Amino acid sequence: MSMLDGKVAIVTGAGGGIGREIALAMALAGAKVVVNDIGASLTGIGEQSATPGEQTKAIIEQRGGKAVTNTDSVADWDSAKRIVASAIDAFGRVDIVVNNAGILRDQIFHKMTPEEWRAVIDVHLNGSFYVSRAAAEHFRAQGSGAFVHMTSTSGLVGNFGQANYSAAKLGIVALSKSIALDMQRFGVRSNCIAPFAWSRMTSSIPAETPEQKARVEKLKRMTPEKNAPLAVFLASDAAKDVNGQIFAARNNEIFLFSQPRPVRSVHRGEGWTPELIAEHAMPSLRAQFMSLDRSPDVFSWDPV
Repeated sequence: MSMLDGKVAIVTGAGGGIGREIALAMALAGAKVVVNDIGASLTGIGEQSATPGEQTKAIIEQRGGKAVTNTDSVADWDSAKRIVASAIDAFGRVDIVVNNAGILRDQIFHKMTPEEWRAVIDVHLNGSFYVSRAAAEHFRAQGSGAFVHMTSTSGLVGNFGQANYSAAKLGIVALSKSIALDMQRFGVRSNCIAPFAWSRMTSSIPAETPEQKARVEKLKRMTPEKNAPLAVFLASDAAKDVNGQIFAARNNEIFLFSQPRPVRSVHRGEGWTPELIAEHAMPSLRAQFMSLDRSPDVFSWDPV
């Protein structure tokens, strides 16, 4: 038997890139798939089209799988409920939700507009909540279910010009952990993947300086399908004891990320004043300060 035989998966943003590859891999692993994609531009602006999702569906069916398409937006509660309803209507159940849909509105922080902030938060963070929440009632009732959320090293580590995207992606980590804690007693799991891939989402990265060009060339080696096996595993029963974790997939590498925990403490029985904090506490804690790294600083070696 294939790992996902008998299961029904919803993959948002499955009209291309990482989402398409995850949808294809889940279908090959035996799942029936709801291919959700609104067919909009990278920024979420402009005329929408059902074509990207239909193309993914066609590939699945050509390979002998079963799929339906859905063009509802994840960024609205009522439409998110329709995404989940489309799985129930077509296949009678839902077992897997992959929150992959996303847009970019990159802007340096002091120039970022409230609209640029809200648009990205609505799709990534609110969208992950809406779709997960709509599926949660079905998961609870059937006593099983798996959430796979896409986070990013832009949130886990940091990046320039992505305050909206970084905040949303780190918020998704906290959302996933909360789902894992709240729903583990119902047999429901929730994990995150920080994917590395050259796709439409990363094609807007500047490539002007020699350093930027070198980074883009490295990214181009990391094709979207490299993220799919990890998503399939996390959605399967083989991952029944994997819950509340953060992974990354980079070409042929898989990483497990740490989660925030206290790293050092100082104590003063008489309490602290601002002056004593400056004189004693900060010098003691400074050795454990985290540097202002970005993802390329942390992942400084070539993908393998």
